[in-house]
Amino acid sequence: MRTSLFSLLFFYSFVSVMFTVDVLLVSAQCQSDQSRLLLQLESNFSYDHTSLGKLVPVKWNQNTDCCYWDGVSCDEGGHVISLDLNSRSIASSVDDSSSLFRLQHLQWLNLAYNEFKPAFPTAFDKLENLSNLNLSYAGFEGQIPIEISRLTRLVTLDLSVSSLLGRSLKLEKPNLDMLVQNLTRLRFLYLDGANISATGNEWCKALLPLTELQELSMSRCYLSGPIHSSLSNLRSLSVIRLDNNNLSASVPQFFTEFENLTSLRLSATRLRGRLPEEIFQIPTLQILDLSTNKLLEGSFPNFPLNASLRTLALSGTNYGGQVSESIGNLEQLTRIELATCNFSGAIPKTMKKLTQLVYLDFSFNRFSGPIPSFSSARNLIYLSLSYNQLNGGIHSTDWSSLSKLEIVYLGNNKLSGTIPPALFCIPSLRGLHLYQNQFKGNLNDLHGKASLLLEDLDLSSNKLQGQFPMSVFELHGLKLLSLSSNNYSGSIPMSAFQNLRNLSYLDLSYNRLSIDATDTNISSLSFPTIVTLKLTSCNLTEFPDFLKYQSRLSYLDLSNNQIQGKIPNWIWKVRSLGYLNLSQNFLVEFDRSLKNINSTLNVLDLHGNQLQGQIQILPPYVTYLDYSNNNFSSVLPAQLGDFLQFAYFFSVSGNNFNGSIPKSICSSLYLKVLDMSYNYLSGSIPKCLTQMSASLGVLNLRGNNLSGIISDTFPESCKLQTLDLNQNRLEGKVPESLGNCKELEVVDIGNNQISGSFPCHLENISKLRVLVLRSNKFNGSIHCHKNNTSWPMLQIVDLASNNFSGKLHLSGLGTWEAMRANHDKNQSELQHLMFEVLANNDQYYYQDAITVTIKGNELKLVKILPVYTVIDISCNNFEGPIPEVIGQFKALYALNFSHNAFIGPIPSFFGNLGELESLDLSSNSLRGEIPLQLANLNFLSFLNVSNNKLVGPIPTSTQLQSFSEASFENNDGLCGPPLKTTCGLPPAKEDSPSDSETGSIIQWNHLSVEIGFIFGLGIIIVPLIYLKRWRIRYFERVDHALSRLFPRLRRETKKHGRRANWNQRRRL
Repeated sequence: MRTSLFSLLFFYSFVSVMFTVDVLLVSAQCQSDQSRLLLQLESNFSYDHTSLGKLVPVKWNQNTDCCYWDGVSCDEGGHVISLDLNSRSIASSVDDSSSLFRLQHLQWLNLAYNEFKPAFPTAFDKLENLSNLNLSYAGFEGQIPIEISRLTRLVTLDLSVSSLLGRSLKLEKPNLDMLVQNLTRLRFLYLDGANISATGNEWCKALLPLTELQELSMSRCYLSGPIHSSLSNLRSLSVIRLDNNNLSASVPQFFTEFENLTSLRLSATRLRGRLPEEIFQIPTLQILDLSTNKLLEGSFPNFPLNASLRTLALSGTNYGGQVSESIGNLEQLTRIELATCNFSGAIPKTMKKLTQLVYLDFSFNRFSGPIPSFSSARNLIYLSLSYNQLNGGIHSTDWSSLSKLEIVYLGNNKLSGTIPPALFCIPSLRGLHLYQNQFKGNLNDLHGKASLLLEDLDLSSNKLQGQFPMSVFELHGLKLLSLSSNNYSGSIPMSAFQNLRNLSYLDLSYNRLSIDATDTNISSLSFPTIVTLKLTSCNLTEFPDFLKYQSRLSYLDLSNNQIQGKIPNWIWKVRSLGYLNLSQNFLVEFDRSLKNINSTLNVLDLHGNQLQGQIQILPPYVTYLDYSNNNFSSVLPAQLGDFLQFAYFFSVSGNNFNGSIPKSICSSLYLKVLDMSYNYLSGSIPKCLTQMSASLGVLNLRGNNLSGIISDTFPESCKLQTLDLNQNRLEGKVPESLGNCKELEVVDIGNNQISGSFPCHLENISKLRVLVLRSNKFNGSIHCHKNNTSWPMLQIVDLASNNFSGKLHLSGLGTWEAMRANHDKNQSELQHLMFEVLANNDQYYYQDAITVTIKGNELKLVKILPVYTVIDISCNNFEGPIPEVIGQFKALYALNFSHNAFIGPIPSFFGNLGELESLDLSSNSLRGEIPLQLANLNFLSFLNVSNNKLVGPIPTSTQLQSFSEASFENNDGLCGPPLKTTCGLPPAKEDSPSDSETGSIIQWNHLSVEIGFIFGLGIIIVPLIYLKRWRIRYFERVDHALSRLFPRLRRETKKHGRRANWNQRRRL
């Protein structure tokens, strides 16, 4: 019975549905006027055949019912109520007379994603029945017409526009308030990209009439904040999208009270402060995107069970701390983006519960520990954990189970072990990036196993070793191959690369490979079209011939090879080439002189070759040009600056150029680094060069024959970071205007003839790290009376070999804070001093170098680490005691106070300088004993306290005995090893109680010497005083000896003979 009843009900239902459908089909026959209006509309359509979208033209057949035409729907009366023409590449105009606006029964109109002429039609108010209007990305521009505000039946309004395509819509007259005040039925409002330009108070209140609004999307609308509380009245809101506006405020607490909220997108809105944690606990929330808000702070709360979140995007915020284990409760999560935040600690093991994950990006954080298993995330497509501190192996994940995985980024971590073969075998894998880790071993044979879709393979900067895996040449889909900075060995014929027909990026640099460029079995037609080729240190002996035929080559690095002979002519004819590095080879000359070359090179690096003669190749658009350390000679071209109109970096250091510096160099308005050091340049420094420091960051003219003064023309806008004029013949004083260069970090004007007082006018340069005034003619005190806060970052001070004098004052030295610092970072992690040629691009930089005198030897520091601190004030006239502030300089590596006039004892606080490696206090007037605390200096490898007035025994059973005798010589009272003088009994102490009891102890060995000296002197002096004849003979002999030694003195004596004889008679 039940079965019969069910069958009967099903039958009646089926008959009812079929009847309804039949009625609709019969009643939906198109009205003739509707068909005519549509055909008239179609006849005016034209199409953009260059559009990136697929061309789908409108083709309506007048012999058929218009209600069945593509994109057309009718009501029961045959009236067109819906017209959908989206994405058709229509490029015609729509004016107010268009037949479109006579389709007055229209309820749905969609013209989105077309290329209509920009003029925005104004006749939309004729379509008074419209409930859904979509004009997004249709091509219209200008003011949104007021007529749209009269469509009071609208439920959906989409006027979005793409500003990226140069389109612009604006809401001025009407403004937002006028547009929506009568649209009280609106539930869906999309105005993305329209220029609204309203404050938070204005745009929030303008939306108040829209009490039924469910979805609000106004990204890129030039809105400002803060978000006004009136927005909280729109209780039906489920979607809020306001990204890419300048809200500059915190996320309001009332957002947590939207009970239906499913999507909140506020990325790139300059949010700040802490995000209310309750946001994460909204039970309906599915999408939360707060990315790219650097000032937004917070940490994860405990996520509730059965949360609805599917997308969580916080990349580019200041969110941090540890990720809670409760993240495993987000079982619906498909996308999580936490890149470039401040997260740390381990990645929770509960991530294995996120079985729906499709996209995960945790890159650029400080996550540590092992990588958890992602085996259960079988829908995972994208995985990025790069630029963290993760360690251990990557075998915890069953990679073979992730059959949909396409992209893997694990680079820049501390991962180790071997690379699982299963990782290569994922059938959908397109990109594998494991660079900058510690993987070892070799790639197993990939023959027939690796993904055929693999396009990017980057295993650079690991510890992979063994014979080069030739099976990579079977990965025919490869576009990028980088195996650089490993320990691969073997020989690779150039013809092997012909198998990788899609290859555009190849980097095999820094292995132990030998690439045979002489291989003649190469067809230029079958060789891949390379865009980037890096073969540094690949034992190349000649230029690969196939490069001649590379029409798209833009980046070529063949540095540090064994290429000899000439630079070929064809290399300048590769029109696409923008980067060329041939440094550290054995090239001797250009193939032939090229004039008026049309090369588009931006970077040309030829340093470290044997190029000679004159510079012949000067690409007209070059920005980075390095000819240093070659054998170029002759004078620099007078028109040199004309070829450097776009140059940022120019170096001819370490050549044999002579003559003067061409003044045309000053016309290089973009120049940031100019290095002409170690040549034979002469003459004065052009005044315009110091004036150029408004843009110039580095000026290095070290090691030339330049003379004259340093022009006092440094501008107030000076940007100099490094000024190196060492080893020239410059004179005069330190220019007062140099104090305008507030960015200076290195000032080296040593080994010149500069005079004057200590340059106190540089005291306000707070970034100064290196100050070298060595071997000049400076004089006076180094105390600056107004000095209270200067040079907190100073780490190398070399004032040696001048005429400075006076005492060292606490007020000056006490500001050298960098000397006190204890750097706990590993030296490999510390950033050395350098100048970035291009901001945010550490590939192009100038590395500061300095020469210091340590342990009596000159030492060139090619990298200046901030932990390396030196004070050298030797060979001056400083006096007084060594100031106590020196004992606070715990970061000091070397200290040289030798050849001065310091007095007092060697301070015991030297024992606090735990990093000290070199200490020279020789040739002063220091007294007292050597303090035992010096034995605490475990790193001390050089010590010299010779030529002082030290006394007492050298502390025994310490490393001080390991230094040579020369370190302690010429201290008359000093004894004990390593000196040969043994220590006797201790000297008598004045007013000592023990002396009063035992009597004075007489040192007879010292007393006998003194008595003998007095007795011998008396034998000579007494006869001269009492015997006249002896006295006359004595002075005659002395006079005769002096006249033979100094003939001129004899003539002078004769000239004044009478007076001398007369005086002599009176004395006798």
